[in-house]
Amino acid sequence: MRLSSNSEYDDLRSAVREVCDRFPGEYWRGLEPDRYPEEFVAALTQAGYLGALVPEQYGGGGATLTEASVILEEISASGGNPSACHAQMYIMGTLLRHGSDEQKEQYLPQIADGSLRLQAFAVTEPGAGSETTKIRTKAEKVDAGWLVNGQKIWTSRALYSDLMLLLARTTPYDDCVKKTDGLSTFLIDMRKVDGITIKPIATMMNHNTTEVFFDDALIPDEALIGEVGKGFRYILDGMNAERILIASECLGDGRFLLERAVQYANSREVFGGPIGANQGVQFPLARAYAALRAADLVRFEAARMYDAGQKCAEEANMAKLLASEASWAAANASLDAHGGFGFAVEYDIERKFRETRLYQTAPINNNLVLAYLGQHVMGLPKSY
Repeated sequence: MRLSSNSEYDDLRSAVREVCDRFPGEYWRGLEPDRYPEEFVAALTQAGYLGALVPEQYGGGGATLTEASVILEEISASGGNPSACHAQMYIMGTLLRHGSDEQKEQYLPQIADGSLRLQAFAVTEPGAGSETTKIRTKAEKVDAGWLVNGQKIWTSRALYSDLMLLLARTTPYDDCVKKTDGLSTFLIDMRKVDGITIKPIATMMNHNTTEVFFDDALIPDEALIGEVGKGFRYILDGMNAERILIASECLGDGRFLLERAVQYANSREVFGGPIGANQGVQFPLARAYAALRAADLVRFEAARMYDAGQKCAEEANMAKLLASEASWAAANASLDAHGGFGFAVEYDIERKFRETRLYQTAPINNNLVLAYLGQHVMGLPKSY
């Protein structure tokens, strides 16, 4: 099922599908509830897609964010779960735009060839949630580097990553003129740092998420990205990329769910005809399709602006909002169309239902997207 008449990325879509076809539904079901898809990640790395955003001069694919979004969309549309690899793509923006030449030379070639994984994005904390400026994890300057203490939560794939992008407070909140000041970003090689404890969190979908504890973890000076105190601004690049890429995954989920629903509704006959002839089945599927088409347009516009270096917070947030709501509508319509079989594991509908539901809440709750649009785009009073 196509969402766009644009054929520009057809070759890329076909090539990604060739990899994904080696990992059918049986593979993904076999990973439940919490196994990491090592084989799939290795195949994606070997094909060059996991390092797609790494510039060619460092051995990567030199892809645009738009192309990366197509890669993740196709993984989802094939029935796979790209959450195992998407972080490496959206974290890349912070490193590429704000990392030093030395950091890029040190890490990017190894990320591109798969010998290093950059999968962990440590921002959220139990006591702060979406109020990122209130994080308490502290990095204190000492002679040997930076001493980090604190706790992060929902740091997905930390157990399967070598590198971690960390946001920590380097100036006390009360000492900052602006609430977004005093936060710094660090790129940590977790293999070389003591004092980091990672604990997995069991969730309703296979997402490999964790909580991370820092107990006098000493990291070197060269781990700092950019200037001290400017970290919040730096991670915004990663967050906008994250929203665009998550939107793409939702679009792929929606395609998968609608394709399966249409196939089933055309073949399943009750009371002398296909159930797809009933408006109660057909109309929810059609409405979800229309919503996916609209979200797809916003996704491509947001990605285009990001690639052009333009401010795109509005478009990135809208893409995530619209795509996640469209995929959730597709999930419900598909489950309804399948009836009892939608709950059967072998059909993969219930798995995709669980996976796409996450993006109503993560990486940012859709209510906060609406609050952002209302206040910062439309000029309404702050609502929280």
